[in-house]
Amino acid sequence: MNFSEVFKHSNQLCRVSPDGKYLATCVQYRLVVRDVNTLQILHLYTCLDQISQMEWSSDSLFILCAMYKRGLVQVWSLEQPDWHCKIDEGSAGLVCSRWSPDGRHILNTTEFHLRVTVWSLCTKSVSYIKYPKACQKGVDFSRDGRYMALAERRDCKDYVSVFVCDDWQLLRHFETETQDLAGVEWSPNGCVLAAWDTCLEYKLLLYSLDGRLLSTYSAYEWSLGIKSIAWSPSSQFLAVGSYDEKVRILNHITWKKITEFEHPASISNSKAVVYKEVEKRPVLGNEDLPIQQQLTMGNALFSTQSKYEICQLPVQVPVVKPDPDRANPKIGVSSMAFSPDSRYLATKNDNMPNSVWVWDMQRLRLLAVLEQVAAVRSFQWDPRRPRLALCTGNGKVYLWSPAGCVSVQVPVEGSFQVLSVSWHCSGDSLILLGKSSCVCAT
Repeated sequence: MNFSEVFKHSNQLCRVSPDGKYLATCVQYRLVVRDVNTLQILHLYTCLDQISQMEWSSDSLFILCAMYKRGLVQVWSLEQPDWHCKIDEGSAGLVCSRWSPDGRHILNTTEFHLRVTVWSLCTKSVSYIKYPKACQKGVDFSRDGRYMALAERRDCKDYVSVFVCDDWQLLRHFETETQDLAGVEWSPNGCVLAAWDTCLEYKLLLYSLDGRLLSTYSAYEWSLGIKSIAWSPSSQFLAVGSYDEKVRILNHITWKKITEFEHPASISNSKAVVYKEVEKRPVLGNEDLPIQQQLTMGNALFSTQSKYEICQLPVQVPVVKPDPDRANPKIGVSSMAFSPDSRYLATKNDNMPNSVWVWDMQRLRLLAVLEQVAAVRSFQWDPRRPRLALCTGNGKVYLWSPAGCVSVQVPVEGSFQVLSVSWHCSGDSLILLGKSSCVCAT
């Protein structure tokens, strides 16, 4: 792999444009736009305050910069650098700002979730949507950009409103059979809307576009319930991660469970491959080298090398016992992601923080387990091929594919800890984010 020089950023704000041509980073109150291939600076914009959130429009022509402390949003144009837009929410405040799928409307959520304001960049018109609910995932757009689902709370009851994104007209409004609605998410084909209840009650509801309840799923009662969900890109599978450390796979025809994946502390499945990261500290035998060469090699000398070894089964997976006296216990499946071809599913069980599990969705079985030295911070699939990138907060990036695993050291001077990974839309390069800097890897 080849690595770029280090670029500064703040608040983890580093985004590749949807068309894959530009890389935008925020440094305090400045927005820097680079060519993604040459990494030369193309545009430099100055905002009125420190940037809290940054997002590209769907056509890559505009960039939204939100400053939550001041209730401000500024929008910049790549085609016309002199043009800009400022939206001030005033005393209502601002807690969230996002683009609509058409890239010409901005949705601002005010403090205390009193309302969602829809601002049009074309007509300068303003629309208001009342009663948005403050929850895990209260707003979701269908993949084709035609519809928006919004979770609402009014009169101590949960509702879902479906809006048409062209004119923001209300298409459907219905009550959900939930105690405390936690989130909504469209299937990739836009035909089904999944809604799930608070973690205190295991309940998953599936609705059609016209608001009909297609199915209700509950795996058990009287225990902590759903922690995460993930649709397969084909919309054929819905994976439901739970606090009982299992993933249940529902099919798209009957919405019944077809299988469940467990995360056992002991792996004895003979068809699964367990890759264990093994660290090797370099031997310091450089006393005879000139002092200048020792200094240049310093960074490489003290960086720990690592590689993967295939373990003989059975294997004991390290387990962290959660503290029962603390809220949001570190237990259960919190992260799941399907590969772009829907062939593989990657999961992470919170009380096994150092391990990523890869499941074969054709054979519905465990395929591989990656056991890291440190806790896994982030993982993401290559958007073009079955290749998984992950990081653990050290100076390395790890890649898995059906062919095997590899550990790659990031050759950066000084200390660089990879906290999250993000693929370019072509799958040819990776953006590695540290605490205050980022690196491009190709």
